[in-house]
This record gives sequence, structure tokens and C-alpha cells, in this order.
Amino acid sequence: MLIIDNLSVGYRKGINVLNGLSLKLKSNKIHGLVGLNGAGKTTLLNTIFGILKQTTGTIIFNDEKLTKKQICYLENENFFYSNITGAEYLSLFVNKDFDLNAWNTIFELPLNSLIENYSTGMKKKLALLGLLKIEKPLIILDEPFNGLDIEACKVLQLIILRLREKNKLIIVTSHILESLTTICDEIHYLENGVIKFSKSFENFHHLETEIFHDFNKTELINKLL
Repeated sequence: MLIIDNLSVGYRKGINVLNGLSLKLKSNKIHGLVGLNGAGKTTLLNTIFGILKQTTGTIIFNDEKLTKKQICYLENENFFYSNITGAEYLSLFVNKDFDLNAWNTIFELPLNSLIENYSTGMKKKLALLGLLKIEKPLIILDEPFNGLDIEACKVLQLIILRLREKNKLIIVTSHILESLTTICDEIHYLENGVIKFSKSFENFHHLETEIFHDFNKTELINKLL
């Protein structure tokens, strides 16, 4: 279990992006994280991973202080060294039990080609292969479906569901709500730096109503069109 307690994070003194956020996430579950732009999703993920330091609060994983050694983090924008091939990138991660050839029959990447010649979707697939090769108990996926075609999105969904069966704790963000409701066990809504509410699978049908309860742009759109 991941326990986040009273987490506050700010980029400037006196101005917080996260404001005493608390959240408990069970292992063997897929947890969706949603929120409008600026709500603090990426800040929360970067703080969990240790890129950012909190001003208050604790992050505990399985009764111990969380460290990077326990986390795989797929960032929204992936970074790769220049002038290396996909195979060279994956060789940076050590896992003698990882069958790269078998996995690449699914991802179909030109691993002997330079990464800089890959498309956006190919780079996302390569980053996913690296994540799978690392194999950690806590997996963070920030907008993992961005840049993938419909077949790759289906493959990714199947992989995420299979990882849940292997007792992983998975956190997934997406700006498309439907991509989360199909795979998540719980979805947590972040607003103004705190978790406003959480919904389990059987209550997902209430999500849009609660998220857009004060949505007031319909009338204006109707006037403009």
C-alpha cells in the first residue's frame, strides 16, 4: 500500500501546488488520477518519484519510506540519449529474465535503428519496454496512451491489466476519462492541490456528473454555434 499523508509541494515560497494532499492506494490495483490542467497531477507524480521535494507530509510504501528503487516512472515526455539505438537504450536496464525478442514481436520496433528516427508512438513503445524490463512494485504511467495508435493502446491496456495480476500498484493519468474507466479499479479526482473525491469501479458512472457539476459553458457554446 502507498500512503500519502498531508503532502504539500510548492514551486515558490508560500505558493503551493499540492495543499495537504492525503491518499491511500492499495497494491494489486490500478489507480486512475484525473484533474483539470494545473490541478497538480504531474507535481504529485514527480513528488512520489522524488524529482520534487515536499514541504510537508510523508510518502510511505509497504510500511517503509518510499525510494526510487521501488518505482518505474513513465513520464509524459520521454527522454533518450542522442545517437543510440533502441537496443542500446534497453541494454542500460539489467534483467537477465527479460525476453526482449519475444516482447518485440508485440511492439514491433526497429531496435537497431537510431531512436531519433523513431516516431512519437515508437518512442512511447520503447519507453514502455524499458519500464517492463526494470520491473518494480510501484508503476507510474503519466499519460501513457498519448501518441499510441489504437492497436498499441489495446496492447497497453492488456499489459496494465496483467501487471495488476502480478501484485503491482499502478497509477495511471489520462486527459481522456474513458481510457481510465475501462481499466481502473479506482479513480481519484485532483482539484486545487487535494484529492476531492475517489470512486471505485462500481461508481464510475457518477464520475462525469461530479467532475462537471458546475460546468457552465454549454449555453455559451450553443450561442456561438
